[in-house]
Amino acid sequence: MSAGKCRLCAQPLQHTFIDLGMSPLCETYLTAEQLDYAENFYPLHTYVCEHCLLVQLREYVAPKDIYHEYPYFSSYSDSWLAHAQRYCDLVLKRFMLNQQSLVMEIASNDGYLLQNFVKQQVPCLGIEPAANVAKVAVAHGVPTVVKFFGQKTAEYLVQEYGKADLLIGNNVLAHVPELRDFISGMRTLLKPSGVITMEFPHLQKLIQENQFDTIYHEHFSYLSFHVTQAAFALHGLTIFDVEQLPTHGGSLRIYAKHSDNVVLSIADSVATLCMQERECGADQLSSYLSFENQVCETKWKLLEFLIEAKRQGKTVVGYGAPGKGNTLLNYCGIRSDLLTYTVDRSPHKQGKFTPGTHIAIFAPEHIFATRPDYVLILPWNLADEISQQMAGIREWGGKFVVPIPAVRVF
Repeated sequence: MSAGKCRLCAQPLQHTFIDLGMSPLCETYLTAEQLDYAENFYPLHTYVCEHCLLVQLREYVAPKDIYHEYPYFSSYSDSWLAHAQRYCDLVLKRFMLNQQSLVMEIASNDGYLLQNFVKQQVPCLGIEPAANVAKVAVAHGVPTVVKFFGQKTAEYLVQEYGKADLLIGNNVLAHVPELRDFISGMRTLLKPSGVITMEFPHLQKLIQENQFDTIYHEHFSYLSFHVTQAAFALHGLTIFDVEQLPTHGGSLRIYAKHSDNVVLSIADSVATLCMQERECGADQLSSYLSFENQVCETKWKLLEFLIEAKRQGKTVVGYGAPGKGNTLLNYCGIRSDLLTYTVDRSPHKQGKFTPGTHIAIFAPEHIFATRPDYVLILPWNLADEISQQMAGIREWGGKFVVPIPAVRVF
């Protein structure tokens, strides 16, 4: 199969960033009855464009097939809810939002973020493609339109609701196969004086910290700052500020405006991050071609730990059933012989099995009933939060393990 063309510059793709083999959709949790049937596996082969340096995965599965009935609900992470609250407080003050403003969020999930604006009586609207998740947001008082976002949806929203003073997109920019259509839609939906804020995992952190498990079929693009700048500029949008965040193992929050908006000046943070990326080689193709060797070493170390624990008669279980965890489990070939079970706070996952590897998912209380020796934290970006919530495992000498960037026991 051809690698195809770059979704940003349309040039042919020739260079592999990393090939993680075949994997099922990372959020397709299975019932016991489904374990006896075949699963669909798709390539997790990412490429880097030698022309614009966008790292990307081909569209093996259409978004409508991924988000038709989506099991991820943002509200089950306490730290993510606190992050959303801090963001709301920040932008309300910085951009002087009030009852005459209109805030819109693309991929608004279960309303975890917009509910903060509702409490402050700032008009808002969520745009969420997963109907089951949007239903929860509406129940929480967050008006939500069930649509995939792009230029056509933007035109519809302008006609029905008007343009946005603040347009938000958290962890969505990487999830769209039609990247240019998506950015074009944001430009259409934004008021002339409006601001876009977006958060997404920073590609340079992915490389530096061996975060290969953030590669899965929902993530079509893996974004550096300079590539994102170029993509926005193609559509008459300018990034005027950027923050580096600890979320998801290292993310960027960008602030963008219409390029002809002279009121908002460009902050020093933009030039600073551009320089940082150049210093680590983000503008050189060669910097992207050695990542696969780093990842193999991380895989081997994790398997060595699990095999040795098994030989010593120790029990290792998982905490969490996130998308990234399913990439890790399938790439490393970890099944219930090495990881007895995993747990998750979301009742939408409990009682089911992980895709591909068929590891049973229980409620977190199951750990205290079985008293394992080790708990492997699959959403390693939430390790601090989870180790505090589950600190009781230390009563019987239990320890936590994180797999990324390398195995660490604590």
